Amino acid sequence: MKSAVTIALVPEIKKGPWVFWDDIEAGIKKASALGFDAVELFTASGTAFDIAYIEQLTRRYNIAICAMGTGAGKVINGLTLTNPDISVREKAISFISEMIDFGAAFNAPAIIGSMQGNVAQGISMQDSLQWLAEGLNILAEKAYIHGVHIIYEPLNRYETNIFNQLGPAAAFIKTLSVKNVKLLADLFHMNIEEVSIAGSIEQYGEYIGHIHFADSNRMAIGFGHTAMDEIASAIKKINYKNYISAEIFPLPDSDIAAQQTINAFKKWFK
Repeated sequence: MKSAVTIALVPEIKKGPWVFWDDIEAGIKKASALGFDAVELFTASGTAFDIAYIEQLTRRYNIAICAMGTGAGKVINGLTLTNPDISVREKAISFISEMIDFGAAFNAPAIIGSMQGNVAQGISMQDSLQWLAEGLNILAEKAYIHGVHIIYEPLNRYETNIFNQLGPAAAFIKTLSVKNVKLLADLFHMNIEEVSIAGSIEQYGEYIGHIHFADSNRMAIGFGHTAMDEIASAIKKINYKNYISAEIFPLPDSDIAAQQTINAFKKWFK
């Protein structure tokens, strides 16, 4: 297992759950100094930064890019894969495609969380799932050509009315025609929605491609009441080898949140 921490570079999401902000080199430098294996980036678009520049930073600080968040597509541009307007869905696919292009340069998958959208009022779940499947199939095919997968994230009920638990999400991605879609197990969302976080991780472990390391209050692990002993055991039991990334509030500040995260990662996984 490998550790990661988030860096957000989008002013419009300033109140969101990301550890480092604004200055990409400063964030990468701090993450590297603390011993993180990688950073997870949230940028305004797939063209917001020059790939050569980011490659230079990863070499300078000996750190990887583990994933690309796509939420700015919804926050800034109002784009989702389930919008009833086909032109909006097409723009959403185009936006995420650019993220796939950028991330693929670092073997980093794109995460589709908030950009999945919601079942809109007056629209059936069947239609919404059809649009979501169409979008994910197009994006997964593009990712496959690049040699990467994409990550689909079930969110809690306050953020989407589509999939809130790993089980239904796993059943859904099994129906897709392209088979390189993985699930994101976010411990914060799972704390709200799952009967047993550890049980769901064990049951659907084969589908999990990314984990968000967040406590019950969306602060760093150890600052809430999440029972990490059984969760860590479940993650080890499924022989998980990918990234465990802190998508958390920078509280009480970014440096303390990052230090607490790496301490918790070492405690439970090293």
